[in-house]
Amino acid sequence: MSRQQADRSNVVQFEGVGVRYGHGPEIVQDIEFALPAGSFHFLTGPSGAGKSSLLRLMYLAQRPSRGRIQMFGTDVATARRYQLPALRRRVGVVFQDFRLLDHLSAMDNVALPLRVAGAPESDVRKFVPELLAWVGLKDHLEAKPPTLSGGQQQRVAIARAVISRPQLLLADEPTGNVDDQIALRLIHMFEELNKLGMTVVVATHNENLVSRFPHPQLRLQAGRLRAE
Repeated sequence: MSRQQADRSNVVQFEGVGVRYGHGPEIVQDIEFALPAGSFHFLTGPSGAGKSSLLRLMYLAQRPSRGRIQMFGTDVATARRYQLPALRRRVGVVFQDFRLLDHLSAMDNVALPLRVAGAPESDVRKFVPELLAWVGLKDHLEAKPPTLSGGQQQRVAIARAVISRPQLLLADEPTGNVDDQIALRLIHMFEELNKLGMTVVVATHNENLVSRFPHPQLRLQAGRLRAE
Protein backbone atom coordinates (compact mmCIF):
# COMPACT_ATOMS: atom_id res chain seq x y z
CA MET A 1 0.00 0.00 0.00
CA SER A 2 1.35 3.42 -0.94
CA ARG A 3 1.57 6.25 1.60
CA GLN A 4 -1.27 8.08 -0.18
CA GLN A 5 -3.49 4.99 0.03
CA ALA A 6 -2.61 4.57 3.72
CA ASP A 7 -3.43 8.23 4.37
CA ARG A 8 -6.86 7.81 2.79
CA SER A 9 -7.59 4.65 4.83
CA ASN A 10 -6.89 6.49 8.09
CA VAL A 11 -9.64 8.49 9.71
CA VAL A 12 -7.09 10.55 11.66
CA GLN A 13 -3.36 11.03 11.14
CA PHE A 14 -1.02 13.17 13.26
CA GLU A 15 2.55 13.95 12.22
CA GLY A 16 4.89 15.83 14.57
CA VAL A 17 2.02 17.67 16.28
CA GLY A 18 2.57 19.99 19.23
CA VAL A 19 0.24 22.32 21.15
CA ARG A 20 1.07 25.23 23.42
CA TYR A 21 -1.12 27.93 24.94
CA GLY A 22 0.32 31.42 24.70
CA HIS A 23 4.04 31.49 25.36
CA GLY A 24 4.00 28.53 27.75
CA PRO A 25 5.56 25.10 27.22
CA GLU A 26 3.95 22.60 24.88
CA ILE A 27 1.09 20.66 26.46
CA VAL A 28 1.57 17.82 23.98
CA GLN A 29 4.61 17.44 21.77
CA ASP A 30 5.83 15.40 18.80
CA ILE A 31 2.56 13.48 18.55
CA GLU A 32 2.56 10.82 15.82
CA PHE A 33 -0.22 8.28 15.31
CA ALA A 34 -2.87 7.13 12.85
CA LEU A 35 -6.36 5.75 13.45
CA PRO A 36 -7.43 3.27 10.78
CA ALA A 37 -11.10 3.37 9.82
CA GLY A 38 -13.14 1.07 12.06
CA SER A 39 -10.55 0.86 14.85
CA PHE A 40 -11.11 1.15 18.61
CA HIS A 41 -8.48 2.78 20.82
CA PHE A 42 -8.23 3.81 24.44
CA LEU A 43 -6.48 7.14 25.04
CA THR A 44 -4.88 6.71 28.46
CA GLY A 45 -2.61 8.52 30.86
CA PRO A 46 -2.84 10.30 34.21
CA SER A 47 -4.96 13.40 34.75
CA GLY A 48 -3.21 16.42 33.25
CA ALA A 49 -1.29 14.36 30.69
CA GLY A 50 -2.95 16.16 27.77
CA LYS A 51 -5.77 13.77 26.82
CA SER A 52 -8.42 16.49 26.54
CA SER A 53 -6.08 18.66 24.45
CA LEU A 54 -5.49 15.76 22.07
CA LEU A 55 -9.23 15.15 21.74
CA ARG A 56 -9.82 18.86 21.06
CA LEU A 57 -7.40 18.60 18.14
CA MET A 58 -9.36 15.63 16.79
CA TYR A 59 -12.73 17.37 16.90
CA LEU A 60 -11.22 20.53 15.42
CA ALA A 61 -11.81 22.77 18.45
CA GLN A 62 -8.07 23.43 18.74
CA ARG A 63 -5.38 24.17 16.16
CA PRO A 64 -1.92 22.67 16.59
CA SER A 65 1.02 24.97 17.24
CA ARG A 66 3.03 22.86 14.81
CA GLY A 67 2.85 19.64 12.84
CA ARG A 68 0.32 18.17 10.41
CA ILE A 69 -3.15 16.75 11.05
CA GLN A 70 -5.21 14.93 8.48
CA MET A 71 -8.90 14.18 9.09
CA PHE A 72 -10.65 11.85 6.65
CA GLY A 73 -7.82 12.40 4.15
CA THR A 74 -8.02 16.22 4.35
CA ASP A 75 -5.11 18.28 5.63
CA VAL A 76 -6.73 20.46 8.30
CA ALA A 77 -4.15 23.25 7.99
CA THR A 78 -4.73 23.76 4.27
CA ALA A 79 -8.49 23.04 4.23
CA ARG A 80 -10.67 25.91 3.15
CA ARG A 81 -12.84 27.48 5.83
CA TYR A 82 -16.07 26.16 4.26
CA GLN A 83 -14.73 22.57 4.48
CA LEU A 84 -14.29 22.56 8.26
CA PRO A 85 -17.97 22.36 9.30
CA ALA A 86 -18.43 19.33 7.04
CA LEU A 87 -15.41 17.66 8.66
CA ARG A 88 -16.74 18.42 12.16
CA ARG A 89 -20.08 16.81 11.30
CA ARG A 90 -18.25 13.55 10.71
CA VAL A 91 -17.10 13.55 14.35
CA GLY A 92 -19.28 12.77 17.36
CA VAL A 93 -18.11 13.87 20.82
CA VAL A 94 -19.17 12.68 24.27
CA PHE A 95 -17.98 15.41 26.64
CA GLN A 96 -16.77 14.74 30.16
CA ASP A 97 -19.36 17.14 31.61
CA PHE A 98 -22.14 15.86 29.27
CA ARG A 99 -23.13 19.39 28.11
CA LEU A 100 -26.82 18.50 28.04
CA LEU A 101 -29.37 21.31 28.02
CA ASP A 102 -31.26 21.08 31.32
CA HIS A 103 -34.43 22.74 29.99
CA LEU A 104 -34.83 20.18 27.18
CA SER A 105 -36.08 16.61 27.46
CA ALA A 106 -33.80 13.66 26.75
CA MET A 107 -35.48 13.33 23.36
CA ASP A 108 -34.98 16.99 22.47
CA ASN A 109 -31.34 16.90 23.60
CA VAL A 110 -30.63 13.94 21.34
CA ALA A 111 -32.64 15.45 18.48
CA LEU A 112 -30.67 18.70 18.55
CA PRO A 113 -27.96 17.71 16.00
CA LEU A 114 -30.61 16.47 13.57
CA ARG A 115 -32.66 19.64 13.87
CA VAL A 116 -29.60 21.87 13.49
CA ALA A 117 -28.74 19.95 10.32
CA GLY A 118 -32.28 20.53 9.00
CA ALA A 119 -33.46 16.92 9.14
CA PRO A 120 -37.21 16.39 8.61
CA GLU A 121 -39.20 16.10 11.83
CA SER A 122 -40.39 12.67 10.66
CA ASP A 123 -36.77 11.46 10.91
CA VAL A 124 -36.45 12.95 14.39
CA ARG A 125 -39.62 11.20 15.58
CA LYS A 126 -38.45 7.91 14.12
CA PHE A 127 -34.75 7.71 14.92
CA VAL A 128 -34.42 9.47 18.29
CA PRO A 129 -36.80 7.19 20.25
CA GLU A 130 -35.17 4.15 18.63
CA LEU A 131 -31.72 5.27 19.72
CA LEU A 132 -32.82 6.17 23.25
CA ALA A 133 -34.41 2.72 23.53
CA TRP A 134 -31.12 1.18 22.36
CA VAL A 135 -29.20 2.92 25.16
CA GLY A 136 -31.80 1.74 27.69
CA LEU A 137 -33.83 4.93 28.09
CA LYS A 138 -37.07 4.15 26.25
CA ASP A 139 -39.06 5.09 29.36
CA HIS A 140 -37.27 8.44 29.81
CA LEU A 141 -37.92 10.23 26.51
CA GLU A 142 -39.52 13.25 28.21
CA ALA A 143 -37.25 13.31 31.27
CA LYS A 144 -35.04 16.36 31.70
CA PRO A 145 -31.37 15.89 32.61
CA PRO A 146 -31.61 17.07 36.24
CA THR A 147 -34.05 14.22 36.95
CA LEU A 148 -31.72 11.56 35.54
CA SER A 149 -28.83 9.75 37.23
CA GLY A 150 -25.25 10.33 36.13
CA GLY A 151 -25.23 7.08 34.15
CA GLN A 152 -28.50 7.96 32.45
CA GLN A 153 -27.23 11.43 31.54
CA GLN A 154 -24.10 9.83 30.10
CA ARG A 155 -26.23 7.59 27.87
CA VAL A 156 -28.23 10.60 26.66
CA ALA A 157 -24.92 12.28 25.81
CA ILE A 158 -23.78 9.18 23.89
CA ALA A 159 -27.07 9.03 21.98
CA ARG A 160 -26.74 12.71 21.04
CA ALA A 161 -23.16 12.15 19.86
CA VAL A 162 -24.10 9.28 17.53
CA ILE A 163 -27.56 10.30 16.27
CA SER A 164 -25.99 11.79 13.12
CA ARG A 165 -24.01 8.59 12.50
CA PRO A 166 -20.50 10.07 12.70
CA GLN A 167 -17.54 8.21 11.30
CA LEU A 168 -15.38 9.05 14.32
CA LEU A 169 -16.65 8.94 17.93
CA LEU A 170 -14.58 10.58 20.69
CA ALA A 171 -15.44 10.12 24.36
CA ASP A 172 -13.69 12.18 27.05
CA GLU A 173 -13.62 10.30 30.39
CA PRO A 174 -17.12 8.84 29.81
CA THR A 175 -16.82 6.55 32.84
CA GLY A 176 -15.40 9.10 35.25
CA ASN A 177 -18.64 9.80 37.13
CA VAL A 178 -20.26 6.35 37.20
CA ASP A 179 -19.69 3.14 39.15
CA ASP A 180 -17.76 0.15 37.76
CA GLN A 181 -20.83 -1.76 36.59
CA ILE A 182 -22.16 1.18 34.56
CA ALA A 183 -18.63 1.88 33.26
CA LEU A 184 -18.44 -1.64 31.84
CA ARG A 185 -21.83 -1.24 30.24
CA LEU A 186 -20.78 2.03 28.63
CA ILE A 187 -17.62 0.50 27.14
CA HIS A 188 -19.67 -2.41 25.77
CA MET A 189 -21.97 0.18 24.20
CA PHE A 190 -18.99 1.83 22.52
CA GLU A 191 -17.91 -1.60 21.27
CA GLU A 192 -21.31 -2.16 19.68
CA LEU A 193 -21.06 1.20 17.92
CA ASN A 194 -17.58 0.22 16.74
CA LYS A 195 -19.00 -2.98 15.27
CA LEU A 196 -21.39 -0.83 13.24
CA GLY A 197 -18.36 0.81 11.61
CA MET A 198 -17.56 3.82 13.79
CA THR A 199 -13.94 4.53 14.65
CA VAL A 200 -13.91 4.97 18.43
CA VAL A 201 -11.49 6.68 20.82
CA VAL A 202 -12.26 6.52 24.56
CA ALA A 203 -10.11 8.72 26.81
CA THR A 204 -9.80 7.44 30.37
CA HIS A 205 -7.37 7.31 33.27
CA ASN A 206 -9.07 4.15 34.63
CA GLU A 207 -6.31 1.56 34.06
CA ASN A 208 -8.31 -1.24 35.68
CA LEU A 209 -11.15 -0.72 33.23
CA VAL A 210 -8.82 -0.59 30.22
CA SER A 211 -7.12 -3.83 31.26
CA ARG A 212 -10.44 -5.70 30.88
CA PHE A 213 -10.61 -5.03 27.14
CA PRO A 214 -8.31 -6.08 24.27
CA HIS A 215 -8.21 -2.75 22.46
CA PRO A 216 -4.89 -0.97 21.80
CA GLN A 217 -3.88 2.08 23.79
CA LEU A 218 -2.58 5.49 22.87
CA ARG A 219 -0.82 6.38 26.10
CA LEU A 220 0.06 9.97 26.98
CA GLN A 221 2.77 10.58 29.53
CA ALA A 222 4.04 14.11 30.20
CA GLY A 223 2.72 15.32 26.85
CA ARG A 224 4.26 12.55 24.77
CA LEU A 225 2.46 9.65 23.16
CA ARG A 226 3.35 5.99 23.23
CA ALA A 227 1.29 3.43 21.29
CA GLU A 228 0.68 0.15 23.10
